[in-house]
Amino acid sequence: MANIQSQRKRNRTNEKAHLRNKACKSELKTAVKRVREAVEAKDLKLAQEKCRHACKLLDKAQGRGIIPKNQAANRKSGVQKLVNSLANAK
Repeated sequence: MANIQSQRKRNRTNEKAHLRNKACKSELKTAVKRVREAVEAKDLKLAQEKCRHACKLLDKAQGRGIIPKNQAANRKSGVQKLVNSLANAK
C-alpha cells in the first residue's frame, strides 16, 4: 500500500480509468458481435446499421486513447468486410 498521498490518489484515479476503459472495451466487443449476428441472419439493412454504430464506437474509443489507432482501423475494416460480403452475395 502506498504511503504517499499523491500516490494514493493516483491509484484511485487509475482504478476509475481502468473501469471506464474496461466498460468501453466490452461495449466494443458487443457492438462487433451484433454485426456478426446480423450478417449470419443475412439481414443486410440491420447489418449496415449495426456496422455504422460499431464504427462510431471504435472511432470514439480510439479518440479517447482506449484502443490504438491501427487496432480501431483493423476492426472497422473487418466489420465492413463482413457487411460487404453479405451485400455482394445478394
